[in-house]
Amino acid sequence: MSTPLPNPLERKPNRPLDRVANRRRRAGFSLIEIMAVVVIMALLMGLVGANVLGRLDVARVQTTRGQIKNLESALAFYQMDNGRYPTTEQGLAALLSRPTTAPEPRNYKSGGYLSSKTTPKDAWGEDFQYQSPGTHNPSSVDIWSNGANGQPGGSETDADIGNWEAETG
Repeated sequence: MSTPLPNPLERKPNRPLDRVANRRRRAGFSLIEIMAVVVIMALLMGLVGANVLGRLDVARVQTTRGQIKNLESALAFYQMDNGRYPTTEQGLAALLSRPTTAPEPRNYKSGGYLSSKTTPKDAWGEDFQYQSPGTHNPSSVDIWSNGANGQPGGSETDADIGNWEAETG
């Protein structure tokens, strides 16, 4: 009688050492694998972060330009209703509540000319500057932000942003 040949498809009984080896293979990631993933993620975050921060300054400048356009529109309605722009002394606050200093508006719109309860701030949280009549726009008004540094002048994001300049970038 010959011994039967073992069936290659049949499972071998679990031996203790095989179970430990299988458990290790299924247990998780090694420290090297985790470190490689962390390094890759850090590199990606560095690339994305640099691009996002560069675009943040551009977004603030464009937001400020948009706010200036909105203020110009509100001032145009004020001028149409009252025949003149608010004086420099009355300022942008005249868009929120009826000025009580001369020259008082003739046909002030009840509720003011802005939907907000406060005058808007530029993208850096500073008040807009206002001059009537304007130096740059003698037949209307100048509205500007002093930029990121909050000081007159400057360059790049620190540069003044006014309603007299053409939009760029």
